[in-house]
Amino acid sequence: MKRILFVLIAIALPLFAADSPRIYVSFEGASPSTVTLGKSAEVELHFKVKEGFHVNSNQPKSELLIPTTLKLEPPTDLAAGSITYPPGKDLSFPFDPSEKLNVYSDDFTVTAKMSATKTASPGNFTVHGQLRYQACSDNACYPPKSVPVQFDLQVVNQAKRAHGTTPQNPHIK
Repeated sequence: MKRILFVLIAIALPLFAADSPRIYVSFEGASPSTVTLGKSAEVELHFKVKEGFHVNSNQPKSELLIPTTLKLEPPTDLAAGSITYPPGKDLSFPFDPSEKLNVYSDDFTVTAKMSATKTASPGNFTVHGQLRYQACSDNACYPPKSVPVQFDLQVVNQAKRAHGTTPQNPHIK
């Protein structure tokens, strides 16, 4: 009886593991994290694709492929502007060596233009969002997934001066 139970558990474990959600892309952080009141700044969002996988770029070569997209939900008084995706790499895969797909693998960075209204209060704000992607291995593609994105953005009254610099005085000749 114990042997039968052991065999059943041994057979069932891989089935449960197959159903567990796999993470193919992770959010590694954002930089820089400061924006001046009434101005905008470009924030770089860093992502890492799990080894052995790739994701379609934002501009895949086929309309049948699902592009990687970023959606941000900034708090009141902050706005997300244009989002710039990196160019993908043209790679071919064993399932069709004659066709090259435009993909991201390893690390990639998406740039988002963030701005603060003139009426925003200086301080720290948290921006939420998600990166939607379709991951593939060399042999199969998987259903689309999303990875949560969250980063802090500090709103300041004026741009910070570089350490050791003094403001220009128009009266000095």
